[in-house]
Amino acid sequence: MDSGQLTAVLIVAIVMIAGIMRARYGYGRHRRDIGPSPQEHAENLRLRDEVHELKERIKVLERITVDKENSLANEIESLRNR
Repeated sequence: MDSGQLTAVLIVAIVMIAGIMRARYGYGRHRRDIGPSPQEHAENLRLRDEVHELKERIKVLERITVDKENSLANEIESLRNR
């Protein structure tokens, strides 16, 4: 076996051993099993409320913009009819 093949075999062996240890001892799983902390949960709720408020503001701005366009078009038409 030349040095390139030996290096590849060593890398594969290290990855396999790390995978077995991870599966056996649960390394990397404990954070996902616990779930979000109370602070993270509160922050998520706050951000959801903020996004909801921003969506409502966008709806109002869109309505105002559309209303202005329609009223402007109506005024132009009324001036033409004079």
